[in-house]
Amino acid sequence: MGLITLEGIRVFAYHGHLPEEAILGGHFIVNVWVEVDTVEVEKTDDLKHTVDYVKIIAIVEEQMAIRSNMIEHPAKRIIDAILSLNKVKKVTVEVEKVLPPIDATFDKISVTSEGEN
Repeated sequence: MGLITLEGIRVFAYHGHLPEEAILGGHFIVNVWVEVDTVEVEKTDDLKHTVDYVKIIAIVEEQMAIRSNMIEHPAKRIIDAILSLNKVKKVTVEVEKVLPPIDATFDKISVTSEGEN
């Protein structure tokens, strides 16, 4: 078993329950951890026997481009899409909303979700 880690995928998207967020959009950072069966790729050294992290990035970008009111929604879509890939056992996704339009001081606002086969 192996862990593919992609941290700091930056996207611009239109998520949020406030009407102006749907118009103005905002910045998001997505982190993804994918547990993968690596037995075969460890023997063959062939990309077709593992999960291509370029595909994971494409999934994140595709799912984040679909507008949602809550960041839990694209996180779940990302998980479901990655779980459909061959060799994937478990997926954890964190979606961070950078500078949401609220009057508060904080270091980070995010949601973390997971799913498994």
